[in-house]
Formats: sequence, C-alpha cells, structure tokens
Amino acid sequence: MSYRICLLPGDGIGPEVTSATVKVLEATGINFEWVRHDNLGAAAVEKYGIPLPEHVIDSIRETGIALKGPVTTPVGKGFKSVNVQLRQKLDLYANVRPCKSLPGIKTPFENIDLLIFRENTEGLYSGLESYDERHDIADSIARISKAGSQRIIDFCFSYASTHGYSKVTVVHKANILKLTSGMFLKLAQEHAVKYPGLEFNDRIIDNMCMQLVVRPQEYNCIVTTNLFGDILSDLAAGLVGGLGVVAGANIGAKYAVFEAVHGSAPDIAGQNKANPTALIRSAEMMLRHLGESKAADALHDGLVDIYTEGKYLTGDQGGNTSTEEFARQLARLVSSHI
Repeated sequence: MSYRICLLPGDGIGPEVTSATVKVLEATGINFEWVRHDNLGAAAVEKYGIPLPEHVIDSIRETGIALKGPVTTPVGKGFKSVNVQLRQKLDLYANVRPCKSLPGIKTPFENIDLLIFRENTEGLYSGLESYDERHDIADSIARISKAGSQRIIDFCFSYASTHGYSKVTVVHKANILKLTSGMFLKLAQEHAVKYPGLEFNDRIIDNMCMQLVVRPQEYNCIVTTNLFGDILSDLAAGLVGGLGVVAGANIGAKYAVFEAVHGSAPDIAGQNKANPTALIRSAEMMLRHLGESKAADALHDGLVDIYTEGKYLTGDQGGNTSTEEFARQLARLVSSHI
C-alpha cells in the first residue's frame, strides 16, 4: 500500500523534527509519496504575500491528509495563525490531543492516559473581534453553534466507545455562560443517553483544571469548547512531560492534519538538538487514521523501548542525543517490531 501525504515542515525546528519523523515512518516499510511544501507563515508572506498560500490548501484537499511541523505565529501583531486558518478553511472541527505517559519521563504522576477533544472551528477563536477607538474597548464574540457542538460531542463519544475508553467528561462554564456553555452542556447530556456503556459526568472549567493536577488518573476522555480545550490540552501535556512529547491531530469529515503541538523553538533551530517525539507520536496517530495498526503499534513500541532504555534521549529529556541520532535509533527499533 502506498500513501500520498502532504508534508508541511514549518519553520524553526520544524524541518528537523519533520525529517526525523519521515525517517521513522519509512522504517515501517510503508511506501509514502511526500508532497512537500516548505513555505508557510513568515516565509510564505515573504514569497507569496500571505502566510497560507491557496496551493497548500489545495494540496491537502487533493491528498486528504497532511503531516505538519510547527509554524511561528507572531504574538499580538502580524498575520493570523496558520494553524487556525488550516482548521477553519478545511473544517477540521475535531482537535484530538492524547496525553499518555512514557516510561522514563519523571513527572508527578504515572499511568496517565487522557484524551482532550476540543471543538476546533468556533468559540472565542471564531475571529469575531472589533475595536471601538472612541472608548478604547475591544470586543471578542464566542460563537457556539448547535451543529458545531453536536459534531465534536459525537466525535468524542464515538471515539471513546470504539477505542476502549470508559468515561467521558464534558467541560463547560454553564454556571456563568448560560447560553453558550449552557447549550454545549445540554447537548452533551442528551448525547450521553445514546452511550449507556460509558460513564458520563461534567466539570466546570476552573474545577477541571484543579482536578487534573490532583487526580488526573480519574479521567479518560474530555470534550469541550475551543478556548477551554486549548488550555486543558496544554495543561494535560504538562502531566506527562510537556508539549515536546505529546501528539496532536485536527480531523474533519474529509481531511486530517497531524501536527506537532509545540512551538517552533527558533533559539535551537538548525542545531540538531530538537526532540522529534511530539511529531512522531502524531505520525502514530496518522498511521492509525490510515488503518495501518501494525505499523502504528511498531512505532509506539519502538518509542516505549527508546524511553525505557534511556540511552538515546535528547537534551530536553536529560540526554545528549541529536535529533538525527534519535531518529536513527528509533527507526532501528521500529523495524525490529515490524
């Protein structure tokens, strides 16, 4: 079987972690045809005048799937996030963020296995902002739709049911945001009735944050709106070692983009120091999305092996292994599991 995949290395450390991930993926023995686009973000603005050229969107529409490295987003100025644009233009409504413990990474908690399902296209990230110069007031509208809420809730329940999870928690702020969060909560409560085999509960967002840093093992699948999901997914990543070791996927009805969720780390770009684990774990998600369970299991087992052994770890995990060497050693282990 051969797969045609859109490859978006991004910037900063993106090209390095992408190269490492491609090496590991090809060690599975699967044939990939990579459709590579190097110019995104600032590089695309310089070359094309816009951060996300239409030919890149067309390429993802043609292949149906993309593997993406980090892209720098200017803070407080400049162009709109490439990540947000991709999600909205391709209607990638489900952001899925697994946060699962790896052996050898020292954290306050063990045996964490959480999935955050974040609505990805609306809420406070809808881009509905205005500024009143006369009174120096800025407004941002959190748009929550019934259709948008229903599909992410259904995605979460379906995923939990088919992947062996036992519990779904909906996170909201319905005590204050009675119309927006209130609708999201009500729809989740109604949907839960269709899944009697799943335990269902709800948590207010501030309480959920506390719960995750006290007793995270009590939670499986968490579904919530865009902003709350953004915050919770990074918080949950901290429980298992940080953004450098967690996967991310953006999935819609027609297209899917699997990405590293960490930043572009320009301070170490080009130095062969970056940890490619996040994008590699995202690639594992991509393999499962493609139905390549055997290859995905081999990648997963190889990663567990390398972290268990602890001999070939990058600097962020206390080792001194380069990005390229990490990929080479992991590719060897993946091949041994095929």
